[in-house]
Amino acid sequence: MTLPDRAAIEAMDAQDPLRHLRDAFILSPDEVYLDGNSLGVPTRAAQEELLRAARDEWAGGLIRSWNGAGWFDLPIELGDRIGRLIGAAPGQVVVADTTSVNIYKALHAAMALRPGRRTIVAESGSFPTDLYIAEGVVSTLPGARLRLEGVDGPAIEDMLDADVAAVLVNHVNYKTGALRDMAALTARIQAAGAIAVWDLCHSAGALPVELDAAGADFAVGCTYKYLNGGPGAPAFIYVARRHQGQARQPLSGWWGHARPFAFETGYEGDPGIRRFQCGTQPILSMRALKGALAIWDGVDMAALRAKSLALTELFIQLVEARCAGLGLRLESPREPARRGSQVAFGHDHAWPVMQALIAHGVIGDFRAPSTLRFGFAPLYLRHVDVLRAVEALEEVLKSASWKDPRFARPAAVT
Repeated sequence: MTLPDRAAIEAMDAQDPLRHLRDAFILSPDEVYLDGNSLGVPTRAAQEELLRAARDEWAGGLIRSWNGAGWFDLPIELGDRIGRLIGAAPGQVVVADTTSVNIYKALHAAMALRPGRRTIVAESGSFPTDLYIAEGVVSTLPGARLRLEGVDGPAIEDMLDADVAAVLVNHVNYKTGALRDMAALTARIQAAGAIAVWDLCHSAGALPVELDAAGADFAVGCTYKYLNGGPGAPAFIYVARRHQGQARQPLSGWWGHARPFAFETGYEGDPGIRRFQCGTQPILSMRALKGALAIWDGVDMAALRAKSLALTELFIQLVEARCAGLGLRLESPREPARRGSQVAFGHDHAWPVMQALIAHGVIGDFRAPSTLRFGFAPLYLRHVDVLRAVEALEEVLKSASWKDPRFARPAAVT
């Protein structure tokens, strides 16, 4: 296989239909940012929206802005905008709380929809918070149990017995980037009489998602990764319209009430998606998210996916050619259609290697125990950024600069 040279790679950027979107982001010219799968890059619109909300609406309008600036309806407005990116018709997505909290809501609601069934199935390789929350849900339901793919059975499909009420599954694996077939697995789960709860944290904004077309029941996701909502940006939850009349979530806060400003003593949930809110939402963070979402209005998701695959494929090809024999092991699926928008390589000294790479101006991240993880956000990354990243990785590994003791120092956040 002939590798493309710099001229060919620059030509890829010249032909990129999304290249104009890069200017909307605030990027350092001295860095290549390959960690958008952990925290996205700010847009100018997000920062302007945040400033406007703080200066004009909070400082200027004060409490009047709940009505005058539309603060109260932001969770629904933003939910519908995200819905377009994840294949959900209006009225099925609300922006609220955190991913962990929304998993708790979704699993409780799913279990209640399947009375008499007591098992939740999840992946042993899931992002740990999913498992921690599932453990918490099980602890509140007498007789309930959690079974894990890879521990209690070889595959989710083999574990779908008559006691399974809910299956919590990641669309894209947080570590390897492996992509699940949502439609096929949802059909298998539902054929067994269970409810499918999808985690979209590593697919929303990274590739086309079709929740309605796949027949999904529930889904959750974050907005601070590929959607670029900012650190701590609120999460979202999807509840298929067919479930909204019956689904009940356990965190019955006042924002989920049918008449929140009637201040009634008893709880009556809103008949629609608002029921899946809990308390007062973080308006300033939501306004930053509103600005971040503006860039998506004209994005063709098919073009986004095509560029994502081109970037990840180029990265794998260049790394395996230029860093051969230097201790790297591909941990992501080799077949492009089975990958999300990230690539993982294993290395016995992954932590100091990544710290040395960051010192060279290429920012990826580390996942224990031995994974180098690289995220490729198609809205702002170029093909030449891939080349620069691989050149830096080659230099770090060949020079063994990662052996410098300063790169071995642990950090609180990895």
